[in-house]
Amino acid sequence: MMFARFWTADAVSMLGTHVTTLALGILAMDQLGAGAADLGVLSAAQWLPYLLFGLLAGVLADRRRRRPILIGADVARAAVLALIPTLHALGALTLPVLTGLVAVFGTLSLLYDAAHQSFLPRLVPPERLITANARMEQTRAVTQTAGPLVAGWLVKAVGAPFAIVLDAVSYVVSALVLATIRVPETVPTPETRNLKREIRDGLTWVYRHPVLAPLALTSHVWFLFNSMVTPVFAFFVHKELGFDEFELSLTFAAAGVGTVLGASLSTTGTTRLGAGPVIVLGRWLTPAAFALIPFADATPTGLAILAAAQFTWGFGVGIDSPPEMGYRQAITPDHLQGRMNSTIRSLNRGMIVIGAPVGGLIAHHAGPRTAVWVGVTGLVVQAVAVTCSPVRRARIPQ
Repeated sequence: MMFARFWTADAVSMLGTHVTTLALGILAMDQLGAGAADLGVLSAAQWLPYLLFGLLAGVLADRRRRRPILIGADVARAAVLALIPTLHALGALTLPVLTGLVAVFGTLSLLYDAAHQSFLPRLVPPERLITANARMEQTRAVTQTAGPLVAGWLVKAVGAPFAIVLDAVSYVVSALVLATIRVPETVPTPETRNLKREIRDGLTWVYRHPVLAPLALTSHVWFLFNSMVTPVFAFFVHKELGFDEFELSLTFAAAGVGTVLGASLSTTGTTRLGAGPVIVLGRWLTPAAFALIPFADATPTGLAILAAAQFTWGFGVGIDSPPEMGYRQAITPDHLQGRMNSTIRSLNRGMIVIGAPVGGLIAHHAGPRTAVWVGVTGLVVQAVAVTCSPVRRARIPQ
């Protein structure tokens, strides 16, 4: 029952998030004059707090009860998002202001994520973590499919600022649902707290573990080169090829369909093959998917190629994420969950801070197709590395 409520809250907020992901890009491009490099900076602003404060957020998640952090972060994120349409209506929204609000939103999301990934093992036993993560990944995928479609329709009908209101409302609903969850939570006593030592313990656990270390390091590389392609994709499709908002949303929706299918097969694949081989498969599918993008043109066939690329990318994420997250959660003691998750997630998001602007600059100076090929090359390197590492033999402890 408690997991079902947690699952529901996650689904509601994720739907709004996918609406805002597309709406923010359209708002920046069409009403604030953002180019490819500007979109890279805007994307980086959301993830910069993960690089700056990620380790501190992990310590906080291990020091405090996690449910209140989740609720507080949801309410605060709703307030920040509500400022965007308000400032736009007042004529006070500029690209620097939007970037600043996105950075504040990212800081709150960092706190939420640190508590969110660490809270799930409190709700389900270790042997059910893969299934629980797969269910949540399927739901995220459904919202990833529906969100862009809803956003594409809303942006076209009433404009991007109003579409962002839906996300603000979704966070309020999520907070209300989370408030109904009752689960015992214990925290360390004040005598055990030493910030420097707590951060060191989290880093040591992640980067000295024989499997967790290569899993984390290759994940960082994946995020670096994946983020070079992500903001460039929207610019390439909408501005260079000339597809409208709804057609762009169709390609993102295809990613959601792929993620649903991948997550549906993830548990079965992990049971039969083990977590490691499934993770490796997912890591190879990203460069395979992105390699399709440069061959698209401004025709229905080109749109189909772009949708196929997003579908394949989504399938890889869907099949890879549940065993990767389940393995991390299953092998990590509860008192290290927050620091483990935040250490990996903060550096992953920190890679976006580097990759997104670099991808935007490459696209600006050498063209979007060149930026995509650079991303594909780096993603192939990480796929080879994870294939040759102990990750391929990883199994979920029972």
